[in-house]
This record gives sequence, structure tokens and C-alpha cells, in this order.
Amino acid sequence: MHRGPDPRAAGDDASASPRTSAADGQPAEGQPAEEPRLLDHLIELRSRLMRGVLGLLAAVLVTLPFSHRLYAWLAAPLVAKLPEGAHMIAVEVASPFFAPLKLAFFVALVLAMPWLLYQAWAFVAPGLYQREKRLAMPLLVSAVTLFYAGCAFAYFLVLPTVFGFLTGVTPEGVAMMTDINAYLDFVLVIFLAFGLSFELPVALVILSLLGWVTPEQMKEARGYAIVGVFIVAAIVTPPDVISQLMLAIPMMLLYELGILASRWLVPSRDRARDS
Repeated sequence: MHRGPDPRAAGDDASASPRTSAADGQPAEGQPAEEPRLLDHLIELRSRLMRGVLGLLAAVLVTLPFSHRLYAWLAAPLVAKLPEGAHMIAVEVASPFFAPLKLAFFVALVLAMPWLLYQAWAFVAPGLYQREKRLAMPLLVSAVTLFYAGCAFAYFLVLPTVFGFLTGVTPEGVAMMTDINAYLDFVLVIFLAFGLSFELPVALVILSLLGWVTPEQMKEARGYAIVGVFIVAAIVTPPDVISQLMLAIPMMLLYELGILASRWLVPSRDRARDS
């Protein structure tokens, strides 16, 4: 006697098909797909990048009309130390145009740094814990403030001292006429060196929060740190003792500040974790 298909078997096959498709890697009906979530992150990243670029372009448009005035302000430490009658020169044909333009872009980048860091913070903040958010914002503010402080220290204290030394050791009969493009490159390197060196406390705090080093280990390694500080100062500063000391001494003080900040933050983090 011929029997038709068993409806229970058909039902079993039908109920097994979603599980089979899910096992094959295909999302079953009613399950959320992963692509939209990744697409949302990419859209947010693009939005933050566009906002950052627009903010930087706005800063460039603001600084461009003052590019020559900015260069005159930047050249003031050297011009004040030049002998009477001496002046700066432009060796390359396009230097009078590109040197102020490069300076305007650098100033715009420095001014837009808080906005750029905020866009980066706004992108990663939703994935952080509340405790990490409380620590990240002070670190970002401290990093920007210390970078500005390093650049100001270099401009108002280091550059006049360095140029006073360099003009003082110029051989007799040699006219010191500095190219405007070479001067700009030299000063920007000094700004970056001092600005990044002043980030030392923030770097030490981050290393302590990550658990890679402890304040006690940093205190024990103080002698090695001093040697490393003088090596860095000898590399990034002009070849004179005064400028090297003007970078090494603040870095040693900032190293001690980083130890104190780490000692203050790390125990509070541990208490929050234990609770």
C-alpha cells in the first residue's frame, strides 16, 4: 500500500532548514546581520574624518591671510640677534611664497589640534568604559596643554638663547644670512622636539595605567632616565650645551611629575577595580 509523505517529516525538515542555513554561515530569518553594524562604524568614521578635515581647512583659511605676519613673528628671535645691517635671504626662487604658506599650515594644524583630537575622542568614546572615559579626557587635555607649553618654552626661552650663541660664535668676516626656508625647517623641528618632549608625563601615566610599569619602577630607573634624557637632548637640539640643558632639565622635572601623577592615579584605579 502506497503511503504519502509523512507531514511530521516534512515539518522536521522545514524546522531544520533554518538551523542548517545558520550552520552554513547564513543568518537565519529574524537574526541581525553583522554588515550594518560595520557599515555604521565606517559611516561614523567618515563623518569624523570629514569634520576634522573641514575644521583644519577652516583654520588654514584663517591663518593664510596672516602668513607673512606670522613669519615675521617667527623670525623675530633670530632677527633680534643678527648684527646690524644683516638680514635673512631667500635662496630658492619660490621660497618667499612657500615658506609663509608652510608656516600658515603648521600654525593651523596646531590651532586645530584640539578639534582633531575631539573628533578622534568622539569616535572611540562609545566603546570605552565609564572609568576609561574619566581618565581619557584629562589625559587629552593635558597632552594638548603640555604640547603648547613646550612650543611656548622653545619660542620665548630656547630660540633667543640658541641664536644668541650661534651669532656669537660666527667667525669674523663671515656674514650670517640665513635662508628663510632653512630657518623655518629648523624652528619647526625645535617646536616639535620640545612639544613632544613635554608629553613625557602623559606617556608615563599611560604606561602606568596599562600596567607596563609602576611608579616604583620608574623611581628606581631614574638614573637610566636621566642618561636617556641627555641623549635625546643631544640629538634633537643644536650642538651647544645651553640648548641641551634647556631641554634636559625640563624633561627631568617632567619625569618626576609623571611619577607623581602615576602614583596618584594608579591607586585610585586599583580601588575602583576592586570595588
